[in-house]
Order: sequence, then structure tokens, then C-alpha cells
Amino acid sequence: MAMNLTRRNLLKTASLAAASVPLSKVVAKAETGIAKVPLIPPGSFKKTKTVTGGVCEMCFWRCQLVGKVRDNRLIKLEGNPKSIDNGLNLCARGNSGIKLVYDPDRLKYPMKNIGKRGAPKWKKISWEEALDTCAAKLQATIDKYGPKGIGVWYHGASAHYPTAYFEYLGVPNMYEPAFYQCRGQTAMAMMQTLGFVPNEDVDMANSKAMLLVGCHLGENIHLSHVKNFLKGLENGSKLVVVDPRFSASAAKAHIWVKIKPGTDTAFLLGLMNYMLGKGCYNKSFVDKHCLGLNKLKTHVAEWSIEKTAKECDIPGKQIVEVAELLCEHAPHVAVHPGRHAAWYGNDFQRVRANACLTALLGAIDCPGGIVQIKRMSTGHVHWPKVEHEEDPEDMALAEMEEKYPFRPPGTPPELMRETMVTGKPYPIKSMVIWGTNSIKTMPNQEETMKALANMDFIMVTDVSPTDITMWADILLPEACYLERYDHIEKGTQWNQSDKPQQFVAARMPLVEPMFERKDSVWMINELARRMGHEKDIPVKNQEEFVDHMLKEADLSIAKLRKLDGIYIQEGESPYLKKGDEPEFGTDSGKIELYSEAMDDEDFPPLPTYTRTEEPPKGYARMIYGRSPVHTFNRTANNAWLSREVPENPLWLNDESAKKMGIKDGDRVSLENQAGKRSAGSTVVKVTPGIRKDCVFIAHGFGTFNPAMTVGYNKGIDDNSLNTKINREGETGISGMRINFVRIIKNGKTINIPG
Repeated sequence: MAMNLTRRNLLKTASLAAASVPLSKVVAKAETGIAKVPLIPPGSFKKTKTVTGGVCEMCFWRCQLVGKVRDNRLIKLEGNPKSIDNGLNLCARGNSGIKLVYDPDRLKYPMKNIGKRGAPKWKKISWEEALDTCAAKLQATIDKYGPKGIGVWYHGASAHYPTAYFEYLGVPNMYEPAFYQCRGQTAMAMMQTLGFVPNEDVDMANSKAMLLVGCHLGENIHLSHVKNFLKGLENGSKLVVVDPRFSASAAKAHIWVKIKPGTDTAFLLGLMNYMLGKGCYNKSFVDKHCLGLNKLKTHVAEWSIEKTAKECDIPGKQIVEVAELLCEHAPHVAVHPGRHAAWYGNDFQRVRANACLTALLGAIDCPGGIVQIKRMSTGHVHWPKVEHEEDPEDMALAEMEEKYPFRPPGTPPELMRETMVTGKPYPIKSMVIWGTNSIKTMPNQEETMKALANMDFIMVTDVSPTDITMWADILLPEACYLERYDHIEKGTQWNQSDKPQQFVAARMPLVEPMFERKDSVWMINELARRMGHEKDIPVKNQEEFVDHMLKEADLSIAKLRKLDGIYIQEGESPYLKKGDEPEFGTDSGKIELYSEAMDDEDFPPLPTYTRTEEPPKGYARMIYGRSPVHTFNRTANNAWLSREVPENPLWLNDESAKKMGIKDGDRVSLENQAGKRSAGSTVVKVTPGIRKDCVFIAHGFGTFNPAMTVGYNKGIDDNSLNTKINREGETGISGMRINFVRIIKNGKTINIPG
């Protein structure tokens, strides 16, 4: 919906409640919820219209937006003043969405590769030819091998409708990096222990203490989450950060635990042993709501302060200090579960330990703890259920091999990749890749390239010419998040101590797509028609797709447009009221410190520490993370963001650097333990803020597709050096922080002193 806003008209506007009137009449302050004041739009843009309904996709936090539009061109993005989530705020990435819309390197037309995979030559073709080709090739695969002959790699909101279609076809193997290279362990281990998945629903704003283990708030900027974190600090919460690096969070910490990489589980076990030994845990909560306390107490007894300190290479008094701090402030303690958990291949156990520690503190569904936020319910779009000759669930690779009983949804990517190469237990011969740059997400890139080379057909859909698009046979250009309908964002006010409210926002286009870019609903429906499935198409277009999901909440696009993109209603506090009991969705209905299900599958039923491999002599462990200005490789070609952070500096310990003759700002490249060298180079950040046994580099740089003219060959591609993985037995998720590097400067290899 477009609004012509002028200061004069706004000052005349009545002040009414934001949940029921347009944003031209109200502004929601993120600090307090609904504020009854007239809107004065930020900035001054003559002859622009404020268009509402935007939901950001520059990262997965999905802040709510408005756009300033002049002559059908987006001029500026701002936070939607009606939002009770991010409010007026947008981060650097959110502001730079304009440079994605108008990036001259973006995909514009359907294209056919008339060259080689990995070294493409592109020919512009019509949508008719592109879709006819995709339909014919995919159908040929189904005719010869069955639906199991197709694999799908996907990511992002626009992939929901396509994956629903491929499920309808009976495709058994799909992979999403959000689970298998990021948060899968967190979700599955929390579910196994607590019976629910808290994600990042941690009430830091109202905590009295916070514990972050390898969690980089301030570098992975998620606006409302960071506001939550900073409000907690402002309110006097004591922060403990456990990290081998002096991260942005560590810079705010009252206690920084400079832990040895890979020993986090030992640290958590040591904390629990101290608490149980001293009896300073939340006894009433544990006695009432937990199973297996005595077994846990016996299990962690070996982790004395001395043993924990030695294993983690930290002072013993620091362990005591942290344990007593947490106990002092229990239950109002935010033990953050983290997000990216695919570290060493023993991470399920670490997250289980995190959950058990949270339980010992009783820090669940109370101010300052993990909370089960109550969001509004919306619907889903499904294709009809179809009977297949082979049950897709039975044909899923992990199910056939009886592996990874606690895996997240989908198929572990290495299993798919191995099958693509070997053809066992059956051939996968066509790939559909939707919105994910698998070259940057899957470790061991050469294996990915080898698997793709063995395909009969590869269809890729994306917004930009990322690295993976170089392997496409047919390349389809997608409208970006500012040009389409698709996602429904649901949430509450960011501060849980404020008046409880719930919101729903639907992604609606701020501008029309240019060139021949299309949305996913249109593409899939056209593909389905060509494959003979027209009668089963569930929605006609993207608007109907969104309306179908909104219907369950008694909403529609039309209603949301009248409300400037966001519906707000009274909510429900996540804090337990006096007399209420928490609910845990485990088999026992209680928190399972000891897990019978784990024991039944021959995995440790109690959180267990396993040592990770040490760096070889002359190498340091490569740990990777986030840049506050970039989102993985997604923003590599963004001109504004690249200007601010063009590459990913290598953090190197200052004492090590001095011995190596390396100075701050020197340009270097890296070589890993297998002799693999980085194609690109970067500058060194010499700092005492990192341990000697590791180096740090931000993920997502080093794009090697020359079609990405801004990001091409900028910085080092950390994933190119992840040639070794440790596949976790519980989940099948790839542990990647078991790769080690040394430095190359001016062509000379320099060992890193231990």
C-alpha cells in the first residue's frame, strides 16, 4: 500500500492504537510497545511514497520494513515504525537491500549453459524454453529412476513452495544448510532434553546474568535480539562470555573465559559438577521437573575444578567465579543455546550439556531465562498427498542406512553427495538448487564439484550469480525479497516484560521486479503444468499463496495493507503464572537429564565430552564466524557493504605474529593441513584478543564467480579450506572446526608457533 506522507498531514492525524489503525497515524516504539503519538517519518524525501509491507531477507531475522519509492524506484529502506520487533531500526545489511535490487550483476533472464559446468557460457533463452527443458529433464529422470533420482538443495523463504512441490513428486532427499551446517544440533539436542526448541527465545533483557558459549551477539547482528542483549546489560545483568576470541560480546563481558577451542563441553560439565557438589543448583525446580539427577551427578563427578581448568586451559578460579555467579542469580539466568552449532562433530553433546545446565538453574519460562514465546498461528500451503510406488520416507538415504537417529529434517548433504558420485544405494541424477550457494555451505568443495559433474541435469534458481550458478544447465532468475510476496513473519514485542502483544507481517513487494525475474510460485506452477500436475496446483499465484497462510489467523493481504503491513493484537506472557506448571514435550513429560532414547540408540545418555583433534605442529585451528556487516556469502556483491568491509581480516595472536615476523595489515593467504591453499588473500589483524592455538576469519568471502564483479576474489574463502569434516553420529551434521592452517606471505610458507 502506498501512502503520500507530508509533515502537515501527519501533524493533523489523530493518535490511535497501532494494532487497529494505519501507520500514518501511529508509531510503535520498540522500547514500550504501542505508543500513541503521530508518525513523523524518518528522513525527508520529496515526492516519494512510503510503501509498506516489506519484510527483510538480508539475513534470516526478517525485520519489518517500509520503502521510500519515487517513480517506481526504491530510494530508501527504513524500519516500519509500527513494528514491535525491530521498530524504526535497520542494520547496515537491511539498509543496503536497495543495492541488491539494483545490482547490475543480478540475474535478469533465464539462461542456458552452452559451455561446461564450472566454466559456463551463457545463452539467454525464453521462459518457455527454460521451463520446457527443466520439465523434460526432470521427468526423464523420474521415468528412468523414479522420484528418488532427483535431489534438492534449498534455502530461504522463497523455497517453501518449491520444496512442497518436490515432496508431492515423491523426492526423498532434500538438504537445507540451516540445519546441516548451522543450527541442527541446537534444535535436536534441545528437543531431546527439554522437549521444545527455544531457538533464540532467550529473555536476556530481564536477566540478572547471561552465559554465552561461542555465541557472537554483536557480530551476527539480529536487531531485536541484539536490543534484547543490550537491554540486559543496561539493566545490570552480569555477562559471561566463553570464547577463544575477544569477540564483540566478550568486549562487553564481566567475565571473559578465554577457553581452548573444542573444550566447551568440559567447561559446562565442570560448572555442573561444582553446582551439584555445592548444592547451589535450583533444587526445587530440578526435583519437580527433571529426570536423572543422581545419574548426572555421578557422571560429572570426575570434572573437578582442577581437571576442568587443565582441559580447558583456563584458571580454576574463573570456573568457580562463573558457577557462583550463575547460582547467585538463578533462575533469572540467560544461558544462550546459540545458533551455529556445527563445530567439531561432538556438538550434540555440548548442546545437551547447555540444556542440562539451564535446567539445573531452573532458568525456563521465567524472567531472564529461556522462554516459550507464544506466537500467532498461521497456515501452510500443501500439495495433495499422493501415493508413490516407493514411500519417500523409506527411500531417504539416512533412513535406508539406518544412520543418524536424531538428525534434523532432510538428508545429510554428505550422504547425498556420496550417492551422487557412487550411484549407491540408487542413482541421483538430477539436482534442483534453490536459493543456496552450496559451494559455500558444504565443506570439501571439490567433492561437491565432483558430485555435480556426475549429474544428468542441474537446475538452479537464484537472485544473483553466486558460485553454485556456474554449475547450472538452466539458470532461472528470481525476484528478490523486495519484489515479491512469500514469507509470513510472526512474533511478539521484543522485550518480554513489556505489555504482551503478538504480530503478523506478510512480505509484500515494495517495487515490481525488473527484466524477466519471476517469483517461486509462478515458476513452480509453470513447471508443474508441464509435468502434468496442473489439476493439483494448490494456489494460482503468490498472492493466493500468502492469503492461504494468513487465512488461519483471519487475515489477508488486503487487511494487512490497511494496517500498513503489520497486524498487532494482545498477546500472552511467556512467564509462568503462580500455580502454573511448565510443559516439556519429551516422552516423559519432564526434562531428561538422562535420556533413555539416547541410550536406546547406543549414544551417551548423559552429556559427554569427547576431545577434538589438536593442531599439527606449525598449524593453528581455523575458527570462522560472522561479520556484522555481511550475511555469509549472500551480501558479497553488495556495493555498499563491500565498501565498508571488502574482505575478511585474519585474526592472529600478537605474540605469535611477532615470532613469525608478521605485522598488522600484512597481506597473507592460507594453507591447510591437506596442502590446500586459499585462492584469495587478506590482511592480518594482529591482536592479543585471540589464543595462540587458533586463528579467526569471517565466513562468506572469496567469491570465485567473475560475474559477481564487486565481491569477486575479495578475501579468503574459509570454506575452501574445510577439506576435513567430522560427521556427528547422532545427527549426521558436519563438524568443520577440525581444519588447521598456516600462513603464506610473499609466497613463503610460515609456520604458526604453538
